[in-house]
Amino acid sequence: MRVALDTNVLAYAEGVNGPDRKKAALALITSLAPGVTMLPVQALGELFQVLIRKAHRTAGQARTAILTWCDAFPLIDTSEPVILAAAELAATHRLGFWDAVVLASAADGGCRLLLSEDLQEGFTWHGVTVTNPFANLRHPLLANLLQS
Repeated sequence: MRVALDTNVLAYAEGVNGPDRKKAALALITSLAPGVTMLPVQALGELFQVLIRKAHRTAGQARTAILTWCDAFPLIDTSEPVILAAAELAATHRLGFWDAVVLASAADGGCRLLLSEDLQEGFTWHGVTVTNPFANLRHPLLANLLQS
């Protein structure tokens, strides 16, 4: 089973929102089995902005963080079909367009889960289920994945 990480998981792993969130995000990411984690390119673009605006990093520091993430996990491109699917998602499910791009990317990458705090828990689209990995009660798919 493949898993996509949303921007907030990456931002927390970078230390945005404090050391407790960083520790939780890094523990989550490192507990996922090798080869299951993928990153939507859109999430990396959003992370760049978060690191500059919220973490007050320089553009060079944000670039280094993005490149490190690119080296760590396979990427899911924001292709024309992803953009068109995102527009459909935004129009039919009232999602913000950029959130829809992340979800459509996860589907395009063959992911079964999208780990995100920002989208509706349990929402499933094209085989991808959104779940908050920091919730007290973990989605059964994520709980099983972390146990294996």
